[in-house]
Amino acid sequence: RPFHVEPTNIVSVNDDTQRVTDEASAMNKRIHYYSRLASPAHRALIAPDHVLPAPDEIYVYSPLGTAFKIDSCTDGHGKNSSIVTIFMIWNTMMGTSILSIPWGIKQAGFTSGIILILLMGILTLYCCYRVVKSRKMIPLIDTSHWEFPDVCKYYFGSFGQWSSLLFSMVSLVGAMVVYWVLMSNFLFNTGKFIYRDVFDFLSVICPGAAKDYPPRNGSVTLFSGNSTSFELFEEWWDKSRTVPFYLIAALLPLLNLKSPSFFAKFNVLGTVSVVYLVFLVTVKAAHLGIHLEFNWFTENEFFVPEFRILFPQLTGVLTLAFFIHNCIITLLQNNRNQENNVRDLSVAYFLVGLTYLYVGVIIFASFPSPPLSKECIEQNFLDNFPSDDIMSFVARIFLLFQMMTVYPLLGYLARVQLLGQVFGNVYPSVFHVLVLNVAIVGAGVAMARFYPNIGGIIRYSGATCGLAFVFVYPSLIYMISLHRAGQLTWPALIIHIFIILLGLANLIAQFLL
Repeated sequence: RPFHVEPTNIVSVNDDTQRVTDEASAMNKRIHYYSRLASPAHRALIAPDHVLPAPDEIYVYSPLGTAFKIDSCTDGHGKNSSIVTIFMIWNTMMGTSILSIPWGIKQAGFTSGIILILLMGILTLYCCYRVVKSRKMIPLIDTSHWEFPDVCKYYFGSFGQWSSLLFSMVSLVGAMVVYWVLMSNFLFNTGKFIYRDVFDFLSVICPGAAKDYPPRNGSVTLFSGNSTSFELFEEWWDKSRTVPFYLIAALLPLLNLKSPSFFAKFNVLGTVSVVYLVFLVTVKAAHLGIHLEFNWFTENEFFVPEFRILFPQLTGVLTLAFFIHNCIITLLQNNRNQENNVRDLSVAYFLVGLTYLYVGVIIFASFPSPPLSKECIEQNFLDNFPSDDIMSFVARIFLLFQMMTVYPLLGYLARVQLLGQVFGNVYPSVFHVLVLNVAIVGAGVAMARFYPNIGGIIRYSGATCGLAFVFVYPSLIYMISLHRAGQLTWPALIIHIFIILLGLANLIAQFLL
């Protein structure tokens, strides 16, 4: 176990090695010797915390939820009550994926969409439970400070370590790409609101209305003011051709900061944004009313069937929407009552699923059909409200500012995971960090320019990283641990192989539909 060396014991420090005096070296040997005299569970002969280095900054994140700094627990006992733990899990998991849930329900069908949200919530909860229990199934080793990638490395060696890094990077970069697309969208609509030259006739619009839709399925736009000025504004303020590039000037310098701890102070904005979205959905539904018609297998002009073959698009979105498996061990480790971990995790998942259901069902049910078709529901449901809608404008401002504070945190986590593993240093040089950040920003700009479909990006990245962290690794580790203990049964084997096959089918289906 590493220990702190007083500055007076350091002989010399250079770029390659750090040399210590014989006194410090002897202290190190004594600590290692005494630590081996007792079992890992017995802490009497373990070096006390005051001789250990201060813990590094620890951040937890859900790809499309919240990223924030968390205090580590060196004594193995957390300080948070069950209520705080439940709220932290809910707050970490909830995020921008909520904007695509109504679109996912439309793709799957209303009835099948509700069923899939419930089933995916239960399935991802069980896999998350397996992640939480994975450390305790390793015998004779102190795993109290292990994270899930450490467990993967224990069972699968370097392959587990590097594959978990790969899929973690997929989730991080995928989330940052989605954030860039959404920030471009919100900044564009905010600019239109401020310009105030465009006034939409309908309170709900269909931006992507196809030519074969009825004329009433579009939107009516009235212009006022100088037409030349408006044309110039349209040329320099375009959602895909110009606005994504404007964000580079604001965000690229922030990504190069050595520590993002300042931005962690704004994680409360994530909670405010989600609460406000729920409020917005409720108010809009009260004004629009309920518009439902149940057509079980046939599609008509205004409504979609209850069951559609496109349902895997929703499962791909939900895989990332319910994704917290990468940091759940850290969150629960800070729970004061460790015996309540499973209960608190289940309650948090229930609240997350309830929030997704409420927003998705209310937006879908209240979408005015007729005159508009349910097919008009956008991948970001805020796009169905015009730029000059006051409540939508406030929501976009909240989300834009929240994403601009979370984005540097995600960039920092990507840097820690990739550069830390490859170079052994999270900040090897300004050049290394700049190259990584330019590549990540370039991916976001390219997607915002050529493929600004957040539903598609979410489902592809969700199904990819979810295959490893949600379906494959938790099930494989559980089966291997049972096999080594001589407790593996045929029902357990069949059930967990089936879970792995579900994850694989979920990924393949994203590229077929």
